[in-house]
Amino acid sequence: MRAPNALFAPLPKRNTLLRHLSQNRWMYLFLLPGFLYLILFQYVPMYGVLIAFKKFTITKGFLNSPWVGLENFRTLFRSAQFMNVLRNSIVISLLNLAWGFPAPILMALLLNEVRQSAVKRTVQTIVYLPHFVSWVVIAGMVVNILSPAGGLVNEAIKALGGSPINFIIDTRYFRSVLISSSIWKECGWGTIIYLAAMSGIDPALYEAAIVDGASRGQQVRYITLPCILSTIIVVLILRMGSILSNGFEQIYLLYSPTVYDVADVFETFTYRVGLLEGRFSYSTAVGLFQSVVGFIMIFSTNRFARALGETGLW
Repeated sequence: MRAPNALFAPLPKRNTLLRHLSQNRWMYLFLLPGFLYLILFQYVPMYGVLIAFKKFTITKGFLNSPWVGLENFRTLFRSAQFMNVLRNSIVISLLNLAWGFPAPILMALLLNEVRQSAVKRTVQTIVYLPHFVSWVVIAGMVVNILSPAGGLVNEAIKALGGSPINFIIDTRYFRSVLISSSIWKECGWGTIIYLAAMSGIDPALYEAAIVDGASRGQQVRYITLPCILSTIIVVLILRMGSILSNGFEQIYLLYSPTVYDVADVFETFTYRVGLLEGRFSYSTAVGLFQSVVGFIMIFSTNRFARALGETGLW
């Protein structure tokens, strides 16, 4: 006769895993395209990082190109252009973080206060729309709006008695053009995450605050913001991972050699050096440097958030 405890013995881990996979097979089937995308387009190309440690030429190919160790990185760090590109990348990223990161939060807070559903949906549609427009179209609109010859902004400046300003080729204004156009395009789309987080807040908290006499501002300060703080922290950690990534399309479509001193970033620098000059190993070293810095920033920011008692990515 089997011992009583044997009837309640836990199943082997393998059987438990197989049962879990069988019960949730459709969920994993839906996840399969995403996993395949990550493997094929994110992980498999990582093997190409070895080019950064070689003197790669198309004629010799990937396998036959000679190893040069850290020579490409030494050339990069000694380059006069490197410091300028690094400075521009950091400055533009910090400006985007200072102005672009709070913008969706503020927009979400304002939309959350709208009580008429029709008005709220209309405003959401208007602010979401620029995200779905290509940077080619957005850049063309920005150039036309800021044009010194008939542009809307310069026409307003002339009407007020000022002189036209060529914002696109003026180093004093170009970064402001980048930041403002980026906020215009992505601010509405960024509100989706925060609105979703706000929808999960218990309405009883607001009801109790109203009974206690809290104003709308106090409700936002003491209820809404603390409840979505974990979401804000997670988004901030992810943003810090791209501290040296400013996007290629926007800057490439708007900048020109006259503003290289303030606008040339790693993406545009890699394009010019890697594709136009054919220095593939050098440009790969630049990309690897960006990735390493991004990993360090994500890890450090996550650890700092956990040290403050907030929820991190892991």
